[in-house]
Amino acid sequence: MAKLIPAAERIEKAQKLLQKAHDYPKPPAYDFTYIAEVKDFLRQATDLVKFIPMTPTATAEMKADVKKIFEEAERINKEQFRW
Repeated sequence: MAKLIPAAERIEKAQKLLQKAHDYPKPPAYDFTYIAEVKDFLRQATDLVKFIPMTPTATAEMKADVKKIFEEAERINKEQFRW
């Protein structure tokens, strides 16, 4: 059975994944490997937190953090793929 990860820890891990996606070195030319790896970081980050707002123990602060993570993931997605 999978280990249960607390919501606060999930948010922290998601933020680290977003930072990793943001800091990933951009290649000089269009590269599918780069796109796949950055999108994977973004997907992992959003998958970690997507159900937190639906849990009864989620505080308003946690819900706000999750919303920020989704907004940041969208911003990185748009920002990283401009050539």
